[in-house]
Amino acid sequence: MPASRIRAIANAALDRPDVLPFWFGEPDGVTPVFIREAAAAALARGETFYAHNLGIAPLREALARYLSGLHRPVAPGRVAITSAGVNALMLAAQLVIDPGDRVVAVVPVWPNLTEIPHILGAEVVRVGLQPDATGLWQLDLERLLAALVPGTRALILNSPSNPTGWVMPEDQLQAVLAHTRRLGIWVIADEAYERLVFDGRRAAPSMLDIAAPDDRLLVANTFSKAWQMTGWRLGWLVVPPSLIDDLGKLIEFNTSCAPAFVQHGAIAALDQGESSVAELVASLRERRDALHAALSSVPGVRVARPEGAMYLFLQVRGVDDSVGLARGLVDAGLGLAPGAAFGNEAEGWLRWCFARPVPVLREGARRLRAHLEAHGLGG
Repeated sequence: MPASRIRAIANAALDRPDVLPFWFGEPDGVTPVFIREAAAAALARGETFYAHNLGIAPLREALARYLSGLHRPVAPGRVAITSAGVNALMLAAQLVIDPGDRVVAVVPVWPNLTEIPHILGAEVVRVGLQPDATGLWQLDLERLLAALVPGTRALILNSPSNPTGWVMPEDQLQAVLAHTRRLGIWVIADEAYERLVFDGRRAAPSMLDIAAPDDRLLVANTFSKAWQMTGWRLGWLVVPPSLIDDLGKLIEFNTSCAPAFVQHGAIAALDQGESSVAELVASLRERRDALHAALSSVPGVRVARPEGAMYLFLQVRGVDDSVGLARGLVDAGLGLAPGAAFGNEAEGWLRWCFARPVPVLREGARRLRAHLEAHGLGG
């Protein structure tokens, strides 16, 4: 397994207060107080014992109500609580992927999504999104369908996408679902950013909008992003009813259960958190637009306004070493994630998390411009 190239850049400068850090993907706000209070109350009640492998019943029921309000009805019996979204992705892969299996992934993507099947001994076939002239990344649907040949075990999708901000439209989801149904291919959908879309919808298009309960679909999600709970390490999986018992066994052998008091905080997030999610999305939209405007004026920079997630993905003309550029920018007081961390398809690009105050984003854009001009880059 390769080491994280994001961590390689960040770890070298985490103790430098002069560097503006935009490399990690998390909101800058503290978890809302009503969530913290609910967890603290559960902790004060002594909810410190083992919980059910699949999660406490009130949280599974709350998640079923929440998901049914966004998508087609989801029964509580299809929902499992996991110890973080990345744990949900690992469990999903363990459910359906064996050594030697052929797995297709839409890339560039957060590296965990392609390393997990590698860990399990699978072959990963990469199908790349392509940027247009403005820097907006799009999927060639026919190319993806052509890669989903008979014998393929699973397809991994991440929409809204980390790092590109691409959002898969409804017609493409329909085409992929029909194709994978015909061939018996599992779909593992990472929907960590489904609430972070900027076109006025409550959520991005999802396989849960169109799939039947018994379709070969596993949907992973997390409380980290929309509810600003990155440090809580809590996520969930939605699976076909036929897999829920086996999923419970896997959770037992991986983590046993998620902490009960943390789960009570998540119940509060679901029951009381719609206004805080809406406020976060509005703030991210403002920040996205401000950073896009600032970067668009930097000579040699190609960047589009993403449709979802919390990242601008940018390219500097003439630069094809994103790790080298990211290291150089650290010396300029700017911390960005190199595109190479997300696969060769993104070499030469940089990921910028815009979940920061607008003045800080504009200062970061100023530092980028100054660095490029000082080193004759982008012109």
